[in-house]
Amino acid sequence: MSSVLQTRTAGTPSNSEGDGAPAGASRRPPQGPGSTARRRARTGWLFTSPALLVVAAVTIFPVVFSVVLSFSEVRLEYGGLRLGSPTLAHYEALLTHSEWYQALAFTLGFTVVSVFVELVLGTLTALVLERLGAARGWILSLLLLPWALINVIAAQLWAYLFNGTYGAVSWLCEELFGTQPDILGQPVPAMAAMVAVDVWKTTPFVAIVVLAGLMLIPGDVYEAAEIDGANGWTTFWRVTLPQLRPIVAIAVLFRILQAFGIFDLPFVLTQGGPGTATQSVAILGYRILFQNLDFGGGAAVAVTTAVIVMGCCLLFLRVFRAHVDEGGRA
Repeated sequence: MSSVLQTRTAGTPSNSEGDGAPAGASRRPPQGPGSTARRRARTGWLFTSPALLVVAAVTIFPVVFSVVLSFSEVRLEYGGLRLGSPTLAHYEALLTHSEWYQALAFTLGFTVVSVFVELVLGTLTALVLERLGAARGWILSLLLLPWALINVIAAQLWAYLFNGTYGAVSWLCEELFGTQPDILGQPVPAMAAMVAVDVWKTTPFVAIVVLAGLMLIPGDVYEAAEIDGANGWTTFWRVTLPQLRPIVAIAVLFRILQAFGIFDLPFVLTQGGPGTATQSVAILGYRILFQNLDFGGGAAVAVTTAVIVMGCCLLFLRVFRAHVDEGGRA
């Protein structure tokens, strides 16, 4: 009887043998999708950590350091900067100074006017480019020339054109109207000239962004509008413009950030003059920080400007989202 049992036991394969695993080996628990996702997340963090460290070094640290400087008594000594006790004196001096409000008013006005004009002209240019055929590439290349120029070089070029003695614009005004105005020497003409130069340089960027959005709109949407009997104007307002809202929002956000931080254009054209008529908040911060060596005051200008820009962008996004939600419910 025992021999029969031994034979049967020897002839019957164990579970481990049937599974192809050696006897006595511990089976590995199967890995679920959760563990795989966690392993991939750890690998992703490992590979992106160098880039995150660079971003923290060149972005986060300067922002934090500027905030610390704006709330500290800063003294320039032989060994470098020395931070004193916390204080609100820099913000009090900034908010009670009329020059800050003048610079802020000019920057806000310049941003609103230039971005609005560039958005209108860029959208019209993109609509024209969409209907072109083989000539579209050549025209796009020509449009990119102003945008590709370095800002300082473009500003210096227009400074020669607006010069009151030998400038081409002044000469043209004298030929047409019999007078040779000093465009950059008067507040209102200087502001208008600055807006014109910025529109000339940055409208191609808006046109290219809007054109990319137009190329992504499916053609069956226009076919459905044509079947419904919509004319060109109705199709633009009811079909094209709602489809372009995300692209337009991106273009406007980029332009707000760039226009609000304008420095090189007024610095080259007018040095912020005449007087302080075209002094932007960036030029004001430059003069406080580098000319007056007031590091705390310059940091206060930078932090206040960043807060205002962030508030404007958040307000724009909220209004844009409300319009999108309203259009979706309609």
